[in-house]
Amino acid sequence: MGNTSQGNLISMLQKAQEEFGYISESQVCQISKHLRISISRIYGVATFYAQFRFTKLPRHTIKVCLGTACHVRAGEKILVALERELNITCGETTSDYRFGLERVACFGCCALAPVVVIDNKVYSRITPQKILTLLKKVK
Repeated sequence: MGNTSQGNLISMLQKAQEEFGYISESQVCQISKHLRISISRIYGVATFYAQFRFTKLPRHTIKVCLGTACHVRAGEKILVALERELNITCGETTSDYRFGLERVACFGCCALAPVVVIDNKVYSRITPQKILTLLKKVK
């Protein structure tokens, strides 16, 4: 694949993701036909770059810190409460794409532990009870 084809591929992937928020299988097939490039080559290029996603992003992303300070102060219990309430496991997204749940090694907010970040907003000294109340406000 020449530099021109690769440049066209990257710009087409960027446009597809810009329009839909992620790159779907059908978009990959359309790009493959248009540029006459194999689907495996497209995935090879797209997965090389961190900017490309192949799944729809949730409306709200919840990140639970499980660093040492947060772990000692019941961070795992907060994660379990969220998994139970949202009916998903860490790393998954709810079927309605409303919430995605992630674990983080450390946010660097140890003095505020345990910490949960929802849509880039930090919530400190969270308990399983507080996170469920907060979740209802976000819903």
